[in-house]
Amino acid sequence: MKKIRIKTILLFIVIAFFTKNAQAQFAVIDPSNIAQSILNTTKELAQTSRTVSNTLDTFKETKKVYEQGKQYYDALKSVNHLVKDARKVQKTLLLLGEITDIYVNNFQLMLSDKNFRADELTAIAHGYAMLLDESADILAELKNIVNINGLSMSDAERMDRIDKAYDSISNYRNLVSYYTRKNISVSYLRSKKINDTERVVALYGSANDKYW
Repeated sequence: MKKIRIKTILLFIVIAFFTKNAQAQFAVIDPSNIAQSILNTTKELAQTSRTVSNTLDTFKETKKVYEQGKQYYDALKSVNHLVKDARKVQKTLLLLGEITDIYVNNFQLMLSDKNFRADELTAIAHGYAMLLDESADILAELKNIVNINGLSMSDAERMDRIDKAYDSISNYRNLVSYYTRKNISVSYLRSKKINDTERVVALYGSANDKYW
């Protein structure tokens, strides 16, 4: 029974593909394809962050990669009634989605923040790219773990590795959130010196986590 559950751990996770007229169609695909698609998007996002110039115009390329990969996360959120082990894999993948959300949404705001110099924005982008790469490496390992034809291990070992992957991605999610807060706090402190804090609060949103 346990083997059957492991073998179908990602078969329960389906991706919703939408037709041009917005009618949803569901297709069960090769389990490894889901993780691989998200993995490819994360790697491409990290690479694009390193290569494009840090301006609002050129950041559109990074945003484009982000939007293309977002379809997987949006569809994944709508999948319910999963067995416990499959649900843990789902949560792990969605945590990686949160990491990209935090990066893209906040860095786009930083690009319009006059408190950051161009060289500082480049350094910040590289920091995000490094965190994305390291998170993607964990996902690559997870992909092998859930592949029944991949690494040779017992069911108990496989579940333990899935739990560790989830914990690692969760830690990276918290680290990206902390990294974001620290960078925004720099802007806030600089604006405080020139009595311009209202602009910074308005830019990043007072409804979000407190960055200062």
